Amino acid sequence: MRKLLAALLALPVLSACGPAPESDSNDLPQTAVPEGAELTSTEQELFLIPRERSVRLRTGVTLRYVEQGLPLGTPVVFLHGYTDSNHTWDLNLRTFPRSHHIYVLDQRGHGDSTRPACCYTQQAFAADVAAFLDAVGERSAILVGHSMGSFIAQQVALDFPRRVEGLVLVGSAPTVAGNPVALEVKSIVDTFEGTVDPEFIRAFQESTFVRPVPASYINTLVSESGKVPARVWQDAMDGLLAEDHSARLHHIRVPVLVVGGDQDGFFPVAEQRALVDALPNADFVLYSNTGHAPHAEQPQRFNQDVQRFLRSVTRW
Repeated sequence: MRKLLAALLALPVLSACGPAPESDSNDLPQTAVPEGAELTSTEQELFLIPRERSVRLRTGVTLRYVEQGLPLGTPVVFLHGYTDSNHTWDLNLRTFPRSHHIYVLDQRGHGDSTRPACCYTQQAFAADVAAFLDAVGERSAILVGHSMGSFIAQQVALDFPRRVEGLVLVGSAPTVAGNPVALEVKSIVDTFEGTVDPEFIRAFQESTFVRPVPASYINTLVSESGKVPARVWQDAMDGLLAEDHSARLHHIRVPVLVVGGDQDGFFPVAEQRALVDALPNADFVLYSNTGHAPHAEQPQRFNQDVQRFLRSVTRW
């Protein structure tokens, strides 16, 4: 990772081309099922098909999301990493059981959600998650977060503890504050104006993997990160570096599954273990020969581990 970042520092800085266009997605109609109603076979088939939707939140943003599974299933919210989108979970969702009620978000500033001028703190992202649960009528959910999404999931559990039934934290640590790799990434992205250098985006995305992943998957991630304006790259990284809730992690009492790679270039195994040790009710699964994205590098194993965790939390 450090060699990669040294090479990234040598990349030419592209001149500003203006900010990425703002998203003006219209709210799509919500499909509700009356309490106690039974679904016909046709309705069940409809709910098994992933649906792209958007919803306006009380926090002022419109989030684009993908919904999948039966509406009476266990609510599970997937939160992507830094500059990613719902597509970071593409290798997982297509084989994930439809018995769960899955929501896969494009978080503020990312994907096809709106890109407000403010704010990109962890508290702002967490407030969006709570507001999203209100908007879709869910009292609580299990949160699955990768990298930046894992810190947002931690923040939701701290700020809105009654809204969280369990956490799956992927490629995570107790904090990003002071992380040397994050600081180096910040030193690069702070040089961009308007848009971010596509060569940097590709190098950044590829740096997260140790095991091979499909080229089409990487191309999608690069395209999605390219939608994110430079100011969001900068503000979201500033928010990650500024927040340090590591001293409060003992307040998270829900079951937690921490999934990590033994060759994670952002968070060494020692930091991943420190996260597990700080949480009162956490299990740790460490994947060998795996980098910062275990969910994409070993999707089948990841799905099995998450499904096992969901069964233990929901007791079914």
